[in-house]
Amino acid sequence: MAVRQDNQKSGSVWFAVLHGALFVSACAGMFGKRASLSGFMTRGFILYYGCMLLALGVYAVIWQQVLKHLPVTAAYTMRAVTVIWGMILGHAVFGEVISAKQITGAVIVITGCILYSLPEPGKEGHRL
Repeated sequence: MAVRQDNQKSGSVWFAVLHGALFVSACAGMFGKRASLSGFMTRGFILYYGCMLLALGVYAVIWQQVLKHLPVTAAYTMRAVTVIWGMILGHAVFGEVISAKQITGAVIVITGCILYSLPEPGKEGHRL
């Protein structure tokens, strides 16, 4: 029983790490957009493009570690959350308006992630 609780705790930690990585991935997109708004090869372009590459590198390293500890199907299912992080960052950083369709889509994504993580009938424990 204690081993199972340790596995669940470890899974929860890696689940949180996964969501941190997904946030970093969404930040890479934000840096890419910032770079595109700067003139080509200006200081701002180079700074934001460099930040984007750094964020993508950090994401790649964390992603590989997450795949060691979580089922691949669970990790790939949760990647859809990046769309939600992108909406939040777009609104916070660029002042983009979030539409009712986008909110509906976010609710569908979150619902799908929750449904995926629920235990299957007749089986014990969660998938994550």
